[in-house]
Amino acid sequence: MIADEKKIQKNGEKDQDNFRDSISIIDKSGKRVWVYPKKPKGKYHSWRILVSAVLLAVLFGVPFIKIDGHPFFLLNIIERKFIIFGMAFWPQDFYIFALVFLSLVIFIFLFTTVFGRIWCGWACPQTIFMEMVFRKIEYWIEGDGAEQYKLDRAEMSPDKLLKKTSKHVIFFSISFVIGNTFLAYIIGVDDLFKIITEPVLEHIVGFSFMIGFSLLFYFIFASFREQACIYVCPYGRLQSVMLDKNSIVVAYDFKRGEPRGKLKYAAENQSGDCIDCGLCVQVCPTGIDIRNGTQLECVNCTACMDSCDGVMEKIGRSKKLIRYASFDLINKGIKFTVTPRIVGYSAVLALLMAVTTAFMLTRKDMETTILRAKGSMYQVLEDGRIRNMYTAKILNKTFDSMTVHFELENVPGTITVAGADQLLLKPDELVESTFLVDIPPEAVKQNYMKISIGVYRESTLVSSEATSFIAPAKGVRK
Repeated sequence: MIADEKKIQKNGEKDQDNFRDSISIIDKSGKRVWVYPKKPKGKYHSWRILVSAVLLAVLFGVPFIKIDGHPFFLLNIIERKFIIFGMAFWPQDFYIFALVFLSLVIFIFLFTTVFGRIWCGWACPQTIFMEMVFRKIEYWIEGDGAEQYKLDRAEMSPDKLLKKTSKHVIFFSISFVIGNTFLAYIIGVDDLFKIITEPVLEHIVGFSFMIGFSLLFYFIFASFREQACIYVCPYGRLQSVMLDKNSIVVAYDFKRGEPRGKLKYAAENQSGDCIDCGLCVQVCPTGIDIRNGTQLECVNCTACMDSCDGVMEKIGRSKKLIRYASFDLINKGIKFTVTPRIVGYSAVLALLMAVTTAFMLTRKDMETTILRAKGSMYQVLEDGRIRNMYTAKILNKTFDSMTVHFELENVPGTITVAGADQLLLKPDELVESTFLVDIPPEAVKQNYMKISIGVYRESTLVSSEATSFIAPAKGVRK
């Protein structure tokens, strides 16, 4: 889409397409250009504040939600323990995670193909924290963009020292809260509370992670800022291959707006609706000019839409000079259409979701692996029975304790579990056990045979596990 967009010329003279040769936050010498965006306001910004408030409440509230005393959501990578929507998952369920991840990737492709980078502007944690939390605090302490610019270039004074110190103290405090919340998603609020309340030396690793996360978030929101979206985030880099001329993005109506001209000369110059006030550039948090078309840096935050609508309203012209629209809608008047790419993404997504749902519904609360003990041979007992030794690994994927026992299904015989008749599995516990299988000689038809072992939870059959059984060739009955 970017390569095919119309080249926009200002006053029919200066070619504005050279923006594609550089990034807005880097100057000609290669140094970073610090962005001082003007404080945004308007209908879309008000809606974004409301959406952000809801998402922040969810983000900070989820770690404290528990079901039957267990976290509602936990991603404990260290212990390889995952709880999603109250359901426990283990590494053995990795195939489900893989399917969910693939579904998410396809959904992102589909969503971006249709709606562009609306996720970045409305729901991305980076944007929400930067624009709705840290930037708001900056406006409150240091003033609007122009005032911040003057303050940074002014000589050090008590007033500047107070403002800068108070801002960064608040920034780090909020980063500390975010870091703790992030840690709570990994280890749970109970373990996090222990790190906070108990002596540091008892939780030195957890405390180190807590400080590390806090410093990381402080660096991102106090210094790195929009560079995270431009340089680090792969989603922004991939948008050029996901968008097309049919995608709905924040777009400038160049047909209506061009040629640009100052308001007082509009009548004699027969200019377009854009009066070249530059407010759309001043409010942009990544420092771009949306009038140049869709760009890598644009996060679809709608700040330019609000500022332009405000100007159009003041000068008595129609709003939505900058609006949500596709390139084809502006250039050719073609409304959004369902393309073969959208159909393809939708079909693949539907298939992945169906398969994932099927696996989720058939997922068992207990997973068992039974194998013949390594290096063990058969034994012939005094009464003629033939014995094999087995090892079993049983994973309890629930939050409840359970008792498990084994029974032979396809042949007569007995099973003896080492140390007990039944195995007790605690919640979220992986148990390894050894047991013996004795089969009478008349039931052994060949020296290598397949047997089926039923795994029972109390009196309920959970699964049937197939394994091998060996016997002496001379003891095989015809």
